[in-house]
Amino acid sequence: MHHPRLRSIFARTATAARYTSIIAAIVLASAGNAHTQEYLKLHEKAIVVDTHNDVLSTATMEGMDIETDLTGKTHSDLARFKKGGVDVQVFSVFCDDTYGVGRAFKFANREIDSLYAIAGRNPDKMQIVTDVAGLEKAVKHHRLAAMIGVEGGHMIEDNMDYLDSFYRRGVRYMTLTWNNSTPWATSAADESSKAFTVTPYGLTEHGKAIVRHMNQLGMLVDLSHVGEQTFWDAIHTVNKPVLVSHSSVYALCHVYRNLKDDQIRAVGVNGGVIQVNFYSGFLDSNYVPRMIRFMARHQSEIDSMAAVKTPTYAVNEYLSKKYPQEADSLRAPLSLLIDHIDYIVKLIGTDHVGLGSDFDGIESPPQQLNDVTTYPLITRELLKRGYKPEDITKILGGNFIRVLKANEVPEPPAPASASVKP
Repeated sequence: MHHPRLRSIFARTATAARYTSIIAAIVLASAGNAHTQEYLKLHEKAIVVDTHNDVLSTATMEGMDIETDLTGKTHSDLARFKKGGVDVQVFSVFCDDTYGVGRAFKFANREIDSLYAIAGRNPDKMQIVTDVAGLEKAVKHHRLAAMIGVEGGHMIEDNMDYLDSFYRRGVRYMTLTWNNSTPWATSAADESSKAFTVTPYGLTEHGKAIVRHMNQLGMLVDLSHVGEQTFWDAIHTVNKPVLVSHSSVYALCHVYRNLKDDQIRAVGVNGGVIQVNFYSGFLDSNYVPRMIRFMARHQSEIDSMAAVKTPTYAVNEYLSKKYPQEADSLRAPLSLLIDHIDYIVKLIGTDHVGLGSDFDGIESPPQQLNDVTTYPLITRELLKRGYKPEDITKILGGNFIRVLKANEVPEPPAPASASVKP
C-alpha cells in the first residue's frame, strides 16, 4: 500500500516504517477525500441532464408510484433523482408497435397525463418545463425540471395534427421511429433486418414534411432508433441541430442502434448532440455472447413467454429480475461507457456529447451505475480521464441545453391543419 520510493527510503528501521504507514494512510485518506469532494462539488455545480428515462411506461403505467421509494423495483424515483444530482430529466413517452392507429396516440396522452399529475402533486420537487428559461428557473429553485420526449413516430398515427397536439402538451422531442418503422420513416431495426422488404428506405416526402414541421414548431428531431437512410434523409432535411437521445458508438460495439463514424461526424457538422446510451448491449461487444449463454440456461422460460407473445425486451427484463446475480455478471464495465464518450469527443469534440441513460428501459446498465443515484460516478470517471471541469459540465448537460435553445421558436406557428384535443 506504500509508494515504492517511500518504502525504500524508510526501510532502515521498524519504527520509521511504522511512522511511514501512519503518514501514508493519512496522505491517502486526505487525497481520496479531496478527490471525492472535487467530483461531487463539480457534479453539484453542473446542470445534469438525462435525455431518456422510461420510468413512465415501465413503472408508472404499471401502477408503481415514483413519488415513493422504488429502490430494488426500478432505476428511478423522485427522491433518487435528487440524490443522483439529476437536474433535468426528459421522460420518455413510449408504447410499442402493438398499439396501432386509434390506440397509440391515446396511450401516449395517458402517459403525459400521468407526468402532469405527478408534477401537480409535487410542486416543491418537480416542474414540467418546455424551454431553457423554464429549465433554468426550475433548477434555480431546486426542482427537477421534467421534460417530455415521445419515443416513436408511430404515436402520431401518421397525423400531423397529433404532432401539433403533442407540442402543445409540452413534448419537446420526438424520436422519428422506435424499432418499428412508420409509413413515412424506416427504423434501424427494420433497415438492418433481412426479413424487412419494404422499400425504399428512409423518409418519404411526408416524412420530410413532418421533420420540417418539427423544426417549425421547435420540437427536437431525435435520430435514435432510425435507420441509416432515415438518418441521412433527416440530416439533409433539418435546418436546426438534431438530438440523438440515447445511442452509442458503432465502432466500439457493432449493433444497429449505434452510430457509425460518418453519422457521428454529420451530427457534429449539424451542431447537434449525441446522448450516450447506458445499455450494456450497446456499450460492450462481448455482452451479446454472454447474454446468449444466459438465455440458453433459461430457454424453457423464454419459450413459455414466447408462446404468449411476450415482447423480447419484456422477456429480458423478467429474466434479469428473476436471476439478478447472473444478470449482474453480464453487465459492461463502467469504463466502457466513458470509452464511448471519449470516442465521440475525439471525433467531433466536447460540444456534441451528453447522457441518455435509457434507465428503466434497459435490463443491464453498466457495473456500478445501478440506478439514477449513481450519476456522480460518471463525473468522477471523466475527471480521472483528464477532462476539464468546463468540458464535463458540457457533457453532463450543457450541450443538450444549447441544442434545446437552438430549436426554440419565438412564437409557435399555426398548426399544419385544424388541431385536435388529446
